[in-house]
This record gives sequence, structure tokens and C-alpha cells, in this order.
Amino acid sequence: MSTDVRLSVCALLATLTSACALLPLVNGGGWLVLAGVLLTVVCTAGVLARRVPLARPLTALLQVAVVLVLLTLVFARDHALAGLLPTPQTFEWFATLLTRGADDVGQYAIPAPTTDGIELMLVGGVLLVGLAVDLLAVTFRSAAPAGLPLLALYSVAAGLSGGGGLSWLWFLLAAAGYLVLLLAEGRDRLTQWGRVFGGTGRPLRPGVPASRSAAPLRTGRRIGAVALGIAVAVPAALPSMGGGLLNQGGGGEGANGGTISAVNPLVSLQDSLKQPSDREVLRYRTTAEDRDELYLRLVALDQFDGTAWKTSVRAVQDVPERLPGPTGLSDRVGTTEITTNISASGAYEQKWLPMPFPATAVDIAGRWRYEPVGRMLVGDDGQTTSGVQYSVSSLAVNPTAEQLSAAPEAPGTLLREYTRVPDSLPADVKATALRVTAGASNDYERAVRLQDWFTTKGGFRYDVEVSSGTGVTAISRFLKDKEGFCVHFSFTMAAMARTLNIPARVAVGFMPGRATADGTVSVGIRDAHAWPELYFEGVGWTRFEPTPSRGSTPEYTRPRAPEGEDPAPASSAPAASAAPTAAGPSPSDSCAAPSGDPLLAGTVPCPGASPQGGGPGQDSDAALGPLLLVAAGATAVVLVPLLPMLWRRRVRARRLGPRGRTADDVVARTLAVWEEVVDTAWDHGIVPDGSLTARGTADRLVRLGELDGAAAEAVHRVAGAVEQVLYAPLPRATPGLAEDAARIRAGLRARLGRGPRLRAVLAPRSAARVGWALADRWAALGLRLTALRTGPARAWSTLLGRPSRQRG
Repeated sequence: MSTDVRLSVCALLATLTSACALLPLVNGGGWLVLAGVLLTVVCTAGVLARRVPLARPLTALLQVAVVLVLLTLVFARDHALAGLLPTPQTFEWFATLLTRGADDVGQYAIPAPTTDGIELMLVGGVLLVGLAVDLLAVTFRSAAPAGLPLLALYSVAAGLSGGGGLSWLWFLLAAAGYLVLLLAEGRDRLTQWGRVFGGTGRPLRPGVPASRSAAPLRTGRRIGAVALGIAVAVPAALPSMGGGLLNQGGGGEGANGGTISAVNPLVSLQDSLKQPSDREVLRYRTTAEDRDELYLRLVALDQFDGTAWKTSVRAVQDVPERLPGPTGLSDRVGTTEITTNISASGAYEQKWLPMPFPATAVDIAGRWRYEPVGRMLVGDDGQTTSGVQYSVSSLAVNPTAEQLSAAPEAPGTLLREYTRVPDSLPADVKATALRVTAGASNDYERAVRLQDWFTTKGGFRYDVEVSSGTGVTAISRFLKDKEGFCVHFSFTMAAMARTLNIPARVAVGFMPGRATADGTVSVGIRDAHAWPELYFEGVGWTRFEPTPSRGSTPEYTRPRAPEGEDPAPASSAPAASAAPTAAGPSPSDSCAAPSGDPLLAGTVPCPGASPQGGGPGQDSDAALGPLLLVAAGATAVVLVPLLPMLWRRRVRARRLGPRGRTADDVVARTLAVWEEVVDTAWDHGIVPDGSLTARGTADRLVRLGELDGAAAEAVHRVAGAVEQVLYAPLPRATPGLAEDAARIRAGLRARLGRGPRLRAVLAPRSAARVGWALADRWAALGLRLTALRTGPARAWSTLLGRPSRQRG
């Protein structure tokens, strides 16, 4: 197998092993097989192009064209010329698929189904990364930088995997693929490397000009160690950016960062409930008499497609001075208007505004938009809740059981929209709903029986550790295992209500919180909650609470106590706080709240339309960029100062390592040890003098380094070995040179204090050779560019990588 083919195969394997980290994000692995087949074709095209041979830029252009044709053939053949050649319609179709893929990412929980859009994102991404790896490692013979696109591929998988990160197996596969690529490239370089002594310009291999052999030759292993260090550091930091209803990086001890993954909001709510400390995100005062009913609602998820609950795409508008009356609410139902002054923590950044439901007026500054169907406010043009203070007027709706029992059927349009269930919903869901509600005479009684079955009679257990999910499979598993948290209880009751022809949706927000000593109410991250809302004509959208041990059971669903007796308390929540002040409270300076809302991040609508999906489908990319920059910056701050030390250690190990036994190997080994001695002296403050012979240099090192005894003898012994291999008819190996180099280093260190010794280790002066090497390469590039301008024939010869033939 030729070197070119070997490197191409290793580049292909490195890309596919890194792509394996994406497998947990979607169902099925067929996309990876497809990506492997297409990437094999791309790499084969590169091998053939290099054998022609074509110039490197032409090889890259050819492979890019092959990638485009393959993606067209697989994903857009109906929009291409002859099913193969891309046209403008092809690119429009790609844009459509990518948009759908972004929406799917925002709607589906992990593992997501492999939709056409998601498959294009995965396969196309792997092809682009594989193309970059092949170009860097094979075409340009620089395997170490090829680790950057591989690292990017793995880091995206690590970031999107949620709070738990990736299994060690995926990192092991990715690291193994990269190391194999480095070893293959290192083997190729070792067959070409030569070594120059002290700038004499003497070539060490016949036929290789001195200027070329003097060019800096980096080893893949040297840079590979740094790249692998980054690969370990960045994924280790990325999981802290995931998960959590309210986490966006920062906010006190134990705070997770904001999510870089587009996941279903009901799933990410689980991470908020599992936070190690209950950090405050909101604080408010209210005039409500019964604060236990004051849920702060963020968003309503009203579509269920079998894989996730999500918000509908609806038009938004400017916030009116007075919000329209709630849908379906009759004047005959008792209501009380209350005022709630709310202050959000400066670290709490999310797009939806927490409000009591149904709000009738909102007094808030900033760029906010109103979605009338869900009665929600959403930030526009980057507006978030960070540090905002606002006042909300809302209605405390107090229906009676009789009014709910007598509610007529909902209007046809509303009934059809909010009772729709996917065909994939298992039959046992409806069968269970019918069994639980058997004997009920109206929708209200059915709803109460469902609530009571979940909270007390069905044997369900609240457990936040249960694996989440919002699809039909999760519903069936929840009904069978009977354990879960608010996510499972809310979407399962909503789905069962829809099978009974009761309009239902899922609301997400916060429970009422806890009263504090100063009369305000504090809402923490663990108050994040989800609950079902059912529609009753004449009352409107009505809250139910099926989650045991969480929240409060609504008054209108509690059994009525016999006359003269007080009903049992339905909630253990603290009593209502004092009356509100005229202005909203300031957030506590001592609270350390998380600074984001992964649950609903990325849901800011464009003007005129509300977002698709309740998860961070559109803002995830915007959040991902800054977070990756922060992670990369932090990694650079740690690693960059250590690069001179790592480079120096690697150079020392290479110079003093074992060599072959030929005459050239003897020369190379001896000169390498001498270079190490000279650089060691330089690191300890003795600047090299290239004008001296080896013997003169040895005398100078002994004098300036104040060496004596074994160290001085070692210097003269190494200098003698250098003279022998340079001038003797038959170079002869001198044993113990590596040990002599160690003695010299110990002698030089012994004369220095602690500070200079640390300087020699952490900031070796000989690292300046890296800059010299870059300067040499820059000069060589200038010479090549000059050669391109010397004439057409020679220019084409240089471009095609062939030696020009001069006519005599």
C-alpha cells in the first residue's frame, strides 16, 4: 500500500471514529453507514487526483465538487440536472432541508428521529469534516492540524449530548482514530527527515539541498499531544453548558452552563429539578389572596406529533395596553383581578416572560411581543428577562365544580386543534383513559378522575431520576412503570384527555415559590414545573395538577368537605405573603442564579410569527458560538503558556532517543545529542556562538557554566564524538552520549537559583528556534511565489508540482 493510500485510509477512519460520537444523538446508525460510503468516494477521488498528479488547489476543488455531487445525488436528485448535477433549485432544496433539520433539532428530544433534515446535517457535516481532514493530512501532509476539525466534530457531539456528556467509549474511538492518523503521517515523515548540524549547511542525505534539509520538520506526535490535551479539556467543559431549565453559564456554585443542545423543553426541565442548590431566579409581591394558585407560566405547548410537545407557529404582535379577554371565559364565572410585581435575577436570561395566567395587562420596558393565542410575551431582537422588573395584572379565575360540569362542548375549530393525537399513539393510552374515567358523566368529572388517578389512586411515584422523553414511547413506558416527574405526568394526562375529546395542552413555567422574611416571594430553579391545561367552554383554559407531591391541587378539583368542616389542605406550600409594594422588588444581591433558560432558549420569533417548538431550536447556534469561544479561550489560557515547555521536552526526547545502526544514523544521533547540549546551555543562560568549533564551544560551556568534574568531562566527551563523526573517514558511535547530556544538564542547573531553574523549564530560550523555523518557511514560500512569476512554462510546472525541464 502506497503512502498516499495509507494516509487516505487513516484519514477516513479518523473521521468516522470521531463521527461515532454523534450516534447517541439520533435513532439508528444508517446515516453513519451512508456517510462512510460517500466519504470513501471523496477520499478515493483525492487519491486519484494526487496520482495524476494535480496541484494541491486543484485536488481540493475536485474533492469539493465530488462532495456536492454526492449530496445532490442522495438528497436532491429530484431537483438536479439528470439527477446528478446541482442547479440553483438544488441549493434552494438544501436550504429547505437544513431549515427543517434545524426545526427538528429544536423539537425533538435526544435521541431524535433521523428526519431528512437531520440526516442531511449529519451526513453533510461528516463529509465536510472528512474532506478537511483528507486535505490537511494527505494533500498538504499536515496530520496534526487535521485534529482541529476532528475535535470540532467531537465537541459538537459532546455539547449536544446533554448534561451527562458522552460515554468514554466515544472519546476512546475518536482519540484512537486521530492517533492512527498521526502515526501514519509520522511514518511518512521519518522516511524523509534529515538533520543539520549547527547551521553549517552540510546536507545529511544525498540529493537533498542543505536549505531544504534545514527547513523545520514538525512531528505529528509533538503537536498531537497538545491537540489531545485540548480534546480532553474542551469536552470536559462542554457538559457544564448543558441542561437545566434556567442555566446559561455562571450563577454560583454548582451552576451548569447554558445548553448548547436543541432539546425538547420538557426534557431539559429535568436538569433544573436535579440542581444541587435551589438558586433564586425570580422574586415577586402579589395581591393574590391564595398565593398557592399563582403559577408563573412561561409557554404553552399545544402540538403533539408523537415525538414531542411543541408550540404552534403563530403570529405575534405589539403588546397592547390592555390584553384581550381570555378565550372561553364567561362573565358568570367569578374572577378577581390581582397585581403581581416581579423582578428577575440579572443572571436569569430567557426569552419567554414568566406571568400569572391569564394576564390582562403587562407593564414592562424593552422589546417584547405578544402571542395572543397562548397569551404569552416573548422577547424580540435579543430581549431577555435578565434583570427586568415588571408588573402584571391578571385574573384569579374561581370556577365552581358545577360550572365546570355544565360546560358545553368547545367550539369546533378549537376542539379539532386541541384534541388531535398522532396515529402512532399506542391504543393502551386511550384504553387506560377510558378505564380510569369509566362512569364519569361529563368532561369535568373525567378530568378530575384522571388527576386523582395520577396523584393518589394509580400507584404512581414521583422520581426525577427517571429517564425523560416526550414521545409516545415515553407515555407507554410511564403508564407501565408508574414513575416519573412533572414532565411525564403533564404530557401523559394531556394526551389521555385528548383521547377523551377534551381539549388539552401542556404549560411550562414555575410553581408559586416560597415566602421570605421581607414579605416577598422567592422562586428558585427547582420550582420549574410542567402541568396540563384543559379547556372548558365558559371557563377557558384551566389548570390541573396530576404530579404527586408537587404544586397545589386546584380548589375546583378538590372534594367538597361535609358542611361545617374545613377541607384538608391540598398543598404544603407556605402561606401567602404580605401585600405588594407599588414597585417591584429588586433581586437579592446575594442570590446566585443561573443565567439562562435552556428549557426555552432560542424561541424568539421573527417579527410576525412565533417560534416553532418549545426548545432552543433557533438560539442554540447563537449560544453555541460564544460558549465554544469561552471554552477555547479558557483552554488556550491554560495550555499556551505550557507550549514552550512541552515543545522542549518533546525535542529532548527525540534527540536523545534510540536511532538506527547505519553510518548516517550514527552521525544523526551524535549531532542530535550535541544540539541538545547546546540548547540546554542556552536554556540556562549561555547563548550559542555559531562561529566556534565543537571543541571551542565545549571550552566555552565549561567556562561560562562553571562546570567541573563529571559535567565538564561529559561536555568534552560529546564534543570529541562530534569531531569524530564529522571528520573521521568512518563515523563511529560513542556510547553513553544521552547520559552525558543528562550530566551536563544537571551541572548547569546546579549553579542556578530556583527562579532561573524554573525559567529554564517553563520558558526555555531555545524555543526561539520555532520562530526561526516559521521565518524560514515564510522565506521559502516567497521563493516559490517568485518562481511562479518567472515564466509561463515554469509557472505551470510549479503549479502542477512537476520539475521544469530546461532546454539546453
